[in-house]
Amino acid sequence: MPDLKTLPPLGLSLYRIVIGFLMACHGASTLTGFPVKSITGHTVSPTTWPGGVAAVLQLVFGVLVMLGLWTRISAVVLSGTMAYAYFSVHQKHALLPMANGGEPAALFAWSFLMIALVGAGPLALDALRARPGSGSADADRARPARLAARSNTAAPGMD
Repeated sequence: MPDLKTLPPLGLSLYRIVIGFLMACHGASTLTGFPVKSITGHTVSPTTWPGGVAAVLQLVFGVLVMLGLWTRISAVVLSGTMAYAYFSVHQKHALLPMANGGEPAALFAWSFLMIALVGAGPLALDALRARPGSGSADADRARPARLAARSNTAAPGMD
């Protein structure tokens, strides 16, 4: 049986993977009609403002969030994209998301904001990059500080 303390970080990773996958599918559907036709029934050129550009952002950054690569910045971009979609497309029809069809945009905006705040979790490429010896610049900068801290502590009984 797994330790209950390990479940929340794994749950966070699974949450991030699913939300990223759903966003990437939404962007791909808008651009290509794959894996299903978009809500409007037609595809959009990637150069069309704002729908095509938003679809490219959704596809690219959705994949990055799903993989857990540059997760926080990708999630901030997607949260902003979804907030823009909500306020520019949906909010002018009615105040509440249930009344204006903006529930998915609002849920995605808050979901990506949460991911940006709490991070990717342990099942992410960001977590692999941050491990010592992985070649990550952040991990390499942190290594001398850890070694210095270790060398300054006396062994038990050596006071």
